[in-house]
Amino acid sequence: MGDHDYIRPEAWLDPANKLFPHQVGFTSPPHDFDAAVSDFLRIAPRSVGVHGRMLHAPVYAHELSQRADNFHLLEEYAECMANNGADVVGQVGSNWVHCNGTDAADIRAFCDRMEETYGMPFHMAGMTLVDAVRSLDAEKVVLDSVYYWPDWRDGLAGFLRSAGLDIRYAGNFVDLGMYDTQEWVNAQRWIFPGDAAVESVVRAVEKAPDAEVVIVNGMPNWRNDDGLPERCLHRLTEMEDAVGRPVVASDTALYWAVFRSLGVAPTDAPGALLSGL
Repeated sequence: MGDHDYIRPEAWLDPANKLFPHQVGFTSPPHDFDAAVSDFLRIAPRSVGVHGRMLHAPVYAHELSQRADNFHLLEEYAECMANNGADVVGQVGSNWVHCNGTDAADIRAFCDRMEETYGMPFHMAGMTLVDAVRSLDAEKVVLDSVYYWPDWRDGLAGFLRSAGLDIRYAGNFVDLGMYDTQEWVNAQRWIFPGDAAVESVVRAVEKAPDAEVVIVNGMPNWRNDDGLPERCLHRLTEMEDAVGRPVVASDTALYWAVFRSLGVAPTDAPGALLSGL
C-alpha cells in the first residue's frame, strides 16, 4: 500500500451500483470488538450503510509502539474500503494520531493524502477531537482521559496542544481520584460503572473550571441499568447537563465528522456537537 498509483474502481462512479447512497467504513484497533459500527448505524438515516473492518495484528497488547509498528494497516484499510465503494471512512482509537510522535500538522497531512489517494475523506478519531472543539468556537479544554495509561494521556494532550488547543488540565481516572491504581483500571477492559461517566466529567471540570469544553478521549464504556456497556454517545446528555458545557467524546466527534462529510444529519443527535448538524 502507498507505493503505487491507486485507481478507484470506476463502478463506484455510478450510484446505481451502490448498495446504499451513503456508504461508511469504520476500523477498530486489533483485538477490539468495537461499537462504532453499531452505534453509528443506530443514529443514521436509512440511506446510510456501514461496514466495519478490524486491523489484523496477531501479537498485540495495546501498546503505543505496536500501534506505530502497525500504522501502515490504516492505509491498507483505506484501500480496501475504497475498492468496495466507501464514501467516507473513520478510524477508531484516539491515540493513533500520536503513536509515531506525530503532531496535528502531520496527521492533517496524512488524512489529506489518504483522501487524495483513495477518493474519500479519511477521519482519524484524534484529529476529529480538534475539529469538533474548533467547530464549537472553543479553545480552553479539559481532557478527561478516563482509562488511558499515562503515556497515552500525555501523548494525546501533547497532540491536542500541537493543534493550538489550550489544555487546562489532563487527567485519567487515577489522577481524578476515582480509582486507586492504573492496573485495576486496565483490568476492566474499558468497561466501567454507569455513574462513572458523569462523575469523571464533573471531577475533570472541578480541576479546570474555566474550560469551555470537556474532551473525553478513547472509547470508554459505561454499564447501563441493564448491565450493558454503552459508549459516551448514550450518556452525552446527562454528562453535559452535569457540567453545563459541551462534552466532546472520541466516539461522537468521529461520528460528527463522518456525518459532515456525507452531508446528512443523524436521526438522533444528543449533545451540543451532534445537534449542531
